[in-house]
Amino acid sequence: MKIHKQLVVKPGTRVRLSRHDPDETFGFNDRNKAADLLAENIERMAGLQYRLYAEGRRALLIVLQAMDAGGKDGIIRHVMSGLNPQGCRVTSFKVPSAEELAHDFLWRIHKAVPGRGEIGVFNRSHYEDVLIVRVHGLVPKAVWSDRYDQINRFEEILARNNVVIRKFFLHVSKDEQRERLEARLKDPEKNWKVNPKDFDERRLWGDYMEAYEEALTRCSTDHAPWFVIPANRKWFRNLAVSSIIRETLEAMNMKFPKPSCDLSRIRVS
Repeated sequence: MKIHKQLVVKPGTRVRLSRHDPDETFGFNDRNKAADLLAENIERMAGLQYRLYAEGRRALLIVLQAMDAGGKDGIIRHVMSGLNPQGCRVTSFKVPSAEELAHDFLWRIHKAVPGRGEIGVFNRSHYEDVLIVRVHGLVPKAVWSDRYDQINRFEEILARNNVVIRKFFLHVSKDEQRERLEARLKDPEKNWKVNPKDFDERRLWGDYMEAYEEALTRCSTDHAPWFVIPANRKWFRNLAVSSIIRETLEAMNMKFPKPSCDLSRIRVS
């Protein structure tokens, strides 16, 4: 499924999320076929991860951002499930610790960047410092407004050091978020997910949409593109993200390294 071009934010494009339909499936409505394609993508990704590890020259960083209940955990659970955990690390960025606050905002991020041969997944990321920080005014505007350029320079450094970056904004509607939050209240098996702060943040929906639009507009680059993923339909969300990750890994054209010794001289006793 080739949908890379439909979902990528072209550098220099002004993003208006109201023009992106969270229910969009681009004419793809066969959920059974989607499940088959997802399984195919997961299997292919596992093989490509093995090549990535064997080659040991590059890394892949996947950034997931969304409103609360937007599906970040769902992507990790359903799309990354086939990867070898020895070569895939998931980092969830919570409220910064005292130690992290004592450093620049990118310090804790850089420490979590995957090493060569690895895949790293960020559940939230450095973009929180131009999202929640902006919306809640945790630092002056003069501080957070300078961070877009700092983020672009940081990601360029990573890219120049063989870290391939793909960033996904999981775009859900406000109505869909309400349904998902209400489901957490009603389902005993989901009650543990309930966080009163999520309901408070919902009241700031408009402010968050403006913050996301600014981040998507200013920080989608050739070396670190953003993708706006229609995420109301979970099955399409999973298929879209898995397809883009698969395309990205395939485009890296990884090669197995040559043996470090003369295999003809080795005998198994």
